[in-house]
Amino acid sequence: MGLLGASVTLAVMRSLPRIRAVGYSHRATTRKKAKELEVAHEIYEELAESVQNADLVILATPLSTFEDMFQEIAEHLKPGCIVTDVGSTKVHPHHWAEVHLPRHVHYIGSHPIAGSEKRGIEFARDDLLAGARCVLTRKAGSDEESLLLLQWFWETLGCTVHIMGPAEHDRTLGYVSHLPHVLAVALVNASDPGRLLFAGKGFIDTSRIASGPTNIWTDILATNSDNVVRGIHRVVKELLRLQTAIRAGNIKQVEKLLEQARSRRAELIDYKIRNKELL
Repeated sequence: MGLLGASVTLAVMRSLPRIRAVGYSHRATTRKKAKELEVAHEIYEELAESVQNADLVILATPLSTFEDMFQEIAEHLKPGCIVTDVGSTKVHPHHWAEVHLPRHVHYIGSHPIAGSEKRGIEFARDDLLAGARCVLTRKAGSDEESLLLLQWFWETLGCTVHIMGPAEHDRTLGYVSHLPHVLAVALVNASDPGRLLFAGKGFIDTSRIASGPTNIWTDILATNSDNVVRGIHRVVKELLRLQTAIRAGNIKQVEKLLEQARSRRAELIDYKIRNKELL
């Protein structure tokens, strides 16, 4: 029942009023807030009780908790139950699901690409998923009916759904999501605290995602390390190209690299606007 988990239940209550949405949190303070904010029909303090009789279980907890949670809920899931998650990496969750979940339930990975650098149930919104992309991950042998049902579910909540394998997901998101966070962190850490006081909007915009929750991003980097390391290597090569050109006073090369980035980003923004992913 954090930002994303509570936003999902709120979206379900708005878009699927005949569905009963329940939430779980191990923290009494979070359960109290959840009840005050009415983010679900019911809030449980016992994980096993929260998943009994569920048709769909969604893990919206830190990645490092998934394996233990799979083990804990396994014997309490009814036959035919669909288990998914909103984690930012997928190779490890698929493996943990194969090892720990019973064969009579179906695991499909979900990654709604929505959120904020803020965290906590008080920031949950029923429209957080509106217009977002959601990647579903499947492996050979994944249940087709469960995949289609999950696709319908996320689309009903306002997402555009894409389907890919877990390894492809981790490679793709490693470059466009996880790597930018690492770069924002490096930019802030490379800056002198005194000089940061003079930072303008450009620096604030560029470094915004460094404000993301430390525990969540530690889990992401730990479970997608190979792809992130490869991404860092590519960025270092680009920085060295710029460094070499600037040091040599090679203005034409500097201009070429700047224009390449400007043009590529312009194409990206145009695509996002045309597809109503940016307003």
